[in-house]
Amino acid sequence: MSDRLFDSVLAAGPVAEHLGDRAWVQAMLDFEGALARASAEAGLIPGEAADAIETQCDAAHYDVAAIGAQAVGIGNPAGPLVRALTARVTPEAAGYVHLGATSQDVIDTATMLVTAHALSALDGDLRACAEQLARLAETHTGTVMAGRSLLQQAPPVTFGLTAAGWLDGLLAASDRLEQLRRERLAVQLGGAVGTLAALGDDGLTILSGVARRLGLAEPVTPWHTERSRITEIAGALGQTCAAVAKIARDITLLAQTEVGEVWEQGPPGTGGSSTMPHKRNPVAAVLASGSASQAPGLVANLLTAAIHEHQRAAGAWHAEWRPYLELLRTTGSAVHWLRTSLERLRVEPDRMRVNLDLTGGLLLAENVAIELVSASSGDLGRQQAGAVVTACCRAALAGGGELADILAADPQIAKYLSRARIDELLTPDRYTGSAAEFVERALATWKGRSQ
Repeated sequence: MSDRLFDSVLAAGPVAEHLGDRAWVQAMLDFEGALARASAEAGLIPGEAADAIETQCDAAHYDVAAIGAQAVGIGNPAGPLVRALTARVTPEAAGYVHLGATSQDVIDTATMLVTAHALSALDGDLRACAEQLARLAETHTGTVMAGRSLLQQAPPVTFGLTAAGWLDGLLAASDRLEQLRRERLAVQLGGAVGTLAALGDDGLTILSGVARRLGLAEPVTPWHTERSRITEIAGALGQTCAAVAKIARDITLLAQTEVGEVWEQGPPGTGGSSTMPHKRNPVAAVLASGSASQAPGLVANLLTAAIHEHQRAAGAWHAEWRPYLELLRTTGSAVHWLRTSLERLRVEPDRMRVNLDLTGGLLLAENVAIELVSASSGDLGRQQAGAVVTACCRAALAGGGELADILAADPQIAKYLSRARIDELLTPDRYTGSAAEFVERALATWKGRSQ
């Protein structure tokens, strides 16, 4: 099965552009160049040697496929890349290539650099999603719709509150990714067993120099076998996919034919079916959901792979590579497709009103029960009032008439509530509680982050 056949669907968006083989090779070369320059600044190697090494740290000079094929020799691609780099520099500089470092230093640092670029691209799509959600929340602050509990109609909410809840979850995930990008993307430089003994007294100076040149954090200790950075990033990517999947799932449910409260208006040729001409599928939301659903297994793989032996793992490090790459890719795809879905989304307030009225006021039964307790000054307790209203609801469901008529005819209810008051209590617009205030709070949070 060719990856390219499915990449446009499951590896879509700008993040994937930063995850190709050449991007990884360039990131490894960036480490080698920074190591050489920091070593020269510390006086460990000649400046001319650093110049010669940096000049050759361009991925365009190297056969990426050949490096990958040769990786089986030592079990990773850093070794053949270092050999190729050494062969390209001047004879005087050759002995200074990769000085004091180990293969894991190269690949772990490259992982952090690639992650930084990927998260930057991801942030652009996340911000666009947040902007769309904020627009929906503000526009539909007062658009009343049926709430759903266990996929059944429940008391009313607003579509603005629904969008605000989506926004809140996405902002939480975005904040976590930004925190990790600022604080936890660290250079790896420890040498053979994490002591930097090969660099003598200059080890910490060179470590600081490499971190500074690459724009990465300087770790307290080498993290060859302490993999919390990887698991934290994995968890944050998983959290992001969960936030995306929740929104995408809600959109697909609201777009069902029987519900019809939202739909995607894509360009011609999108949303159709190979066999059913009438279909209007929310295809972008479907692809967001499909991409995001891959994340939990990948996160689990990375948590399992985090158990590394002593100073260098025997297989666990290698087990990280593919799931980590795939997790970055699938998260990027999920967020890209969510952005596409939100940009295409059309909201149908009239349909929401129709669905609100489907049950003839049954979804406002809670409001009647609460008011009954208050109006009776406690003569009817919460459970007793609930039982009375429940009996009326069951009568309405059984075909005994309109709920308002049944409630008004019940002697226990009529003793405390007039028919006019019952009609007020069964009006959806009057029972949205603090929905508008919650929307305002979510929008204020978003505005604070977007400035």
